[in-house]
Amino acid sequence: MGELVRFHNEEHIGIVELNDPESRNSLSKEMCLTLIDTLKAAEANESAHVIVLTGAGNSFCAGGNIKEFAGYQEKLASEIHQEGEATTQLFQTLSSLRKPVIGAINGHALGGGLGLVAACHYSIASANAKLGTTEIKLGLFPLVILPVLIEAMGSKKALEISFTGEIFKAEKAMEYGLVNKVVPPEQVMETAIEFAGQLASASPLALKIGMDCFVKTRDMEWNKKLDYANTLRVISFLSDDLKEGAQAFLEKRQPNWKGR
Repeated sequence: MGELVRFHNEEHIGIVELNDPESRNSLSKEMCLTLIDTLKAAEANESAHVIVLTGAGNSFCAGGNIKEFAGYQEKLASEIHQEGEATTQLFQTLSSLRKPVIGAINGHALGGGLGLVAACHYSIASANAKLGTTEIKLGLFPLVILPVLIEAMGSKKALEISFTGEIFKAEKAMEYGLVNKVVPPEQVMETAIEFAGQLASASPLALKIGMDCFVKTRDMEWNKKLDYANTLRVISFLSDDLKEGAQAFLEKRQPNWKGR
């Protein structure tokens, strides 16, 4: 097997691909840590304005490796906690990214894989994909992904799918607010790249400021949210990109963004 997570940049779109199809791209400790490093590298890559996250093979991400679960009692609590930290850090990384992450959900997304779907800022799913968090049927509760699910779906629906362990189709995931669009399997990456291209053609500074507002104001009190947004608005109005965007609009041409 080659790289566990693959990355390449394509027309200002950073494409991140989970690459362990034999395990259905399960979130092993190594996978989590490699994905964290790759996402941070994509964020630092100035040429990549948007990130597309997808999986190799027929699955997007199957979450944890169930074959390993039965042997966990033989491990020390400290060892289990350390392994869990990798997953925790992955979702912390996703929640702090200042670039939009577009999920190209090419196949099944279960458990932690569903958490990845929920953590993406926009998701396009294959009509053949099935999603869910079935941990309750194994004697577990989806603890680490629960905050991510609640943010994406609301508490009642997030708890419902956690209580029932329901596996649902992509259309239902769209009803639940986890997925924005459902397309035929062969169109998933094409549609994701097309949407990411629309974002990548926008001012990179506007995207960065918008994502900063989204991330920073998430846990702020209401009035502080507005104050922080107004501060960012000042930065936006003084930017070269706004001047260029306004001039391009008046001159009926495409803007030449400076990113500042």
